[in-house]
Amino acid sequence: MQYSQEVSRMCEVGCLSCHGPAPIPEEGKWVRAKEITDISGLSHGVGWCAPQQGACKLTLNVKNGVIEEALVETIGCSGMTHSAAMAGEILPGKTILEALNTDLVCDAINVAMREIFKQLAYGRTQTAFSEGGLPIGASLEDLGKGLRSQTATIFSTGLKGVRYLELVEGYILKMALDENREVIGYQFVRVGKMLEDIRRGVEPGEAYRKNIGTYGRYEGAACYVDPREE
Repeated sequence: MQYSQEVSRMCEVGCLSCHGPAPIPEEGKWVRAKEITDISGLSHGVGWCAPQQGACKLTLNVKNGVIEEALVETIGCSGMTHSAAMAGEILPGKTILEALNTDLVCDAINVAMREIFKQLAYGRTQTAFSEGGLPIGASLEDLGKGLRSQTATIFSTGLKGVRYLELVEGYILKMALDENREVIGYQFVRVGKMLEDIRRGVEPGEAYRKNIGTYGRYEGAACYVDPREE
């Protein structure tokens, strides 16, 4: 290590406040993190690409600095789905420092990694005060029936109004309107549950019918609209 002449001429002064880093909460413990291996926790980060065409939600479960579980969810960009597949192979087994400095293929995923790193490093995780943290596999609880991401797709114009296309309940089949042409409910199909039934041998038509549900004041509406055709 090299020192400038100015520093070399300085006299030595003792440090009375060298008490190390402030403790951060991790999985129900207060930890003075000095090494990457001191970091544990489960948290989420959201990232976006430069043109903001798509976004990524990244969930990591970190134990002793190592990523043991990764959930990558993306919206808005078809190419990002393939990047997510590669990121899912890249992340587990890496330390969070390695992951931060690894090209995760897509800018949105890289930004999500940056954001989640900050939460982990500052003790702002979902499991900060959960004793022992969460088991590996806990991120799957964030997914809906059939292990599908929670998504919403809504389209609207000033001229023709709103169209509900997909909500957390499922794929929207019809919107119910009242006498003022305002939305008061909708009919949907639970896509995840329907596909699970088909995988288990239920005839597709029957699986489709048994997974149709309604929300709001659907019955007795003034009229019904197919949001994709009408």
